[in-house]
Amino acid sequence: MLLDARTLRGLQDGTVTLAFRRWTAPRVRVGTLQRTRVGVVEVTSVERVPVGPDGAPVVSDDEARLAGMASPERVLARGAGREGDLYRVGLRLAGPDPRVALREDADLDADAVEQLRTALARKDRAAAEPWTRRYLELIGAHEGVVARELAAGLGMARDDFKVRVRRLKELGLTESLDVGYRLSPRGRAYLAATADERPSS
Repeated sequence: MLLDARTLRGLQDGTVTLAFRRWTAPRVRVGTLQRTRVGVVEVTSVERVPVGPDGAPVVSDDEARLAGMASPERVLARGAGREGDLYRVGLRLAGPDPRVALREDADLDADAVEQLRTALARKDRAAAEPWTRRYLELIGAHEGVVARELAAGLGMARDDFKVRVRRLKELGLTESLDVGYRLSPRGRAYLAATADERPSS
């Protein structure tokens, strides 16, 4: 479930607690957690919006406001033309993204380095050729460069490249910028701690 910047800002300041989506079937359920750039968002309710005598979904002024929309008409217009029923989804900001604290943790002892080494080696073995260190060094050398350009330099499709970067992000080694990526403090610390392991060219 994609949440736009306006919704995320509203979740941060408490003015948004709802979102509306037109689905053929619910795509989230109560308790679903979603990591976003402002923290972990929790789904608190999922309800099909009732329809009025004219067959149109009934959305109140208060509900529209809690979804960050100017009016019920704006809510209905946003999903117009899509198949399915309109659903009202309750949302709350449940807490910080644990990856944020992880990526800031650059105090890597021998055990932490070994855990990262093992995790990265597992990802390398699952691919046709090792890639994790090459990606970390590429991002470190090209901070803020759009994913499309980085992927092109590797001869990869952008989407495939982004999937791999997300796997590094799960380990707290990279972070997304408004444009491109950069190594996190943890990522820089890991590369420094394993500098002598860089493959010879």
